[in-house]
Amino acid sequence: MYVIVAGAGIVGKGLATRLNESKHDVVVIDTDEDVCQELYARHGLETVHGSATSINVLEQAGIRKADVAVAAMRKDADNLAFTLLAHDFEVPRIVARVTDPQYEAALRRAGATRLINLAGLYLEQVLIDIEEPDARRIASFGEGKGTMVIARVPEGSQVDGKTIQQIAGSEGFPRDCIIAGLYREKTREFIIPRGNRTILADDQVFLAATTADIRRALRHIGIKRWKGR
Repeated sequence: MYVIVAGAGIVGKGLATRLNESKHDVVVIDTDEDVCQELYARHGLETVHGSATSINVLEQAGIRKADVAVAAMRKDADNLAFTLLAHDFEVPRIVARVTDPQYEAALRRAGATRLINLAGLYLEQVLIDIEEPDARRIASFGEGKGTMVIARVPEGSQVDGKTIQQIAGSEGFPRDCIIAGLYREKTREFIIPRGNRTILADDQVFLAATTADIRRALRHIGIKRWKGR
């Protein structure tokens, strides 16, 4: 993915470095030139010095080819302006930090596809939201170390037609990941799965595990980091 992160504070820097470690193409925009130089020197991150609310700066950062734009600046008004511009450049997914709940509706209307509320922020959860667009996080526990997500089983998945027991025992599926529930939309059933219950393509599965195990489980059922990649 090509990701632009606006703002190199604690949130922006943390997301940018982790995404960079995961081999995504990341560009960070910040108004502090020293911070930009430090990010490049210490982490090898590409940076652009300037305001993320400037069209010229966004062009320089490569906004036209961005898959994801992250508004991680300190002021909600700046994040709103960046979100509007990213939406105008037709960035498919826009993640916006929000500190004042009064800005939430405006950010959504401006084009934000995901809001980060710092009151409940855990970095690993936000990374899942960015990297796993086909999975939706619904809960966290253990101070953010554990996560529950809902993921739709894609057509052609290797788990299609297999039982819970077969999936849990198969090579590549994390031993400590729990399949906590199933929702079968065709029959509108919510199922508490047992070992002999079969999973089918298009089922929505509820997975509970650590963040690392959630990612491995999603790969196993056929959900990739980014559609078309």
